Amino acid sequence: MNKIILNSFKLIFSCIPLFLVQSIGVLIGYIFHITNKKSRILLVKNLTSSNIYKDKASLNKAINKNIRETGKTIMESFAIWSNKQSRILGWVTEVSGLLDIDRAHARKKGIIFLTPHLGCYEITSIYYGSKYPLTILYRPPRKKWLERLIKDGRQKGLNTLAPTNKTGIKQILKSLRNHQAVGILPDQAANKGEGEWADFFGRPAYTMVLVSKLAKKTGATVIMTFGERLDIGKGFKIHFKIIPSSSVSSPRKLNKALEDTIKKAPEQYLWNYDKHKGYELHKNKIV
Repeated sequence: MNKIILNSFKLIFSCIPLFLVQSIGVLIGYIFHITNKKSRILLVKNLTSSNIYKDKASLNKAINKNIRETGKTIMESFAIWSNKQSRILGWVTEVSGLLDIDRAHARKKGIIFLTPHLGCYEITSIYYGSKYPLTILYRPPRKKWLERLIKDGRQKGLNTLAPTNKTGIKQILKSLRNHQAVGILPDQAANKGEGEWADFFGRPAYTMVLVSKLAKKTGATVIMTFGERLDIGKGFKIHFKIIPSSSVSSPRKLNKALEDTIKKAPEQYLWNYDKHKGYELHKNKIV
């Protein structure tokens, strides 16, 4: 049954244009917001406490837009996982920061790509991996039926996946020492024992220490990247930007670098993700 479902997904998404994918995504966003109470609460709480928007009118407008953008993110992900690399690359209409990629390659220290859950984050690895080897740190989804679709969908071109365990970290280190690139979603809540509490938009978040350790240990070039979603059906603009390794030398500094990037397109960030989970329990233990 799962195989039939996955093949059906691939068939559907291989036929419909990006405009329709995103249009359906808008509808999905509203349905998801209405029917999922936890997600709705997280979105409003996280976006409100970010203090990006200084008045209620602009905040409400941003919340409403983020509902639509979140739905687009969901549908775009399925479309990217289901389609061939060649078709996906056709959705990339502009790329900024290619000179930074050249500079990073010239250093021959490897590249650490940091890709927050901003815009179409799935497309950035597809683009880079169509040209150069890329090892992506991968956390399997909770829903097992999705795992095969996601794994196949992300391992396009020269992309390979590394699990979020000791074996995966060794794989990441090997890639960097071979002067290759690795991709990390740095705003995921760290696993127990693998992070530190650090402010993220004014509230504590359990933030991974892996990025700072990798940068220090390997001397790799750190590049922040995200896939900016353009007007509906118009594709994506991929941004690459070298940031100083000193700006990720601690979880606190990493979160500040993420904040600066997210503020470039805050309505496209995944605000319904619970990055701050577990803090109340942690606080009670130390009081």
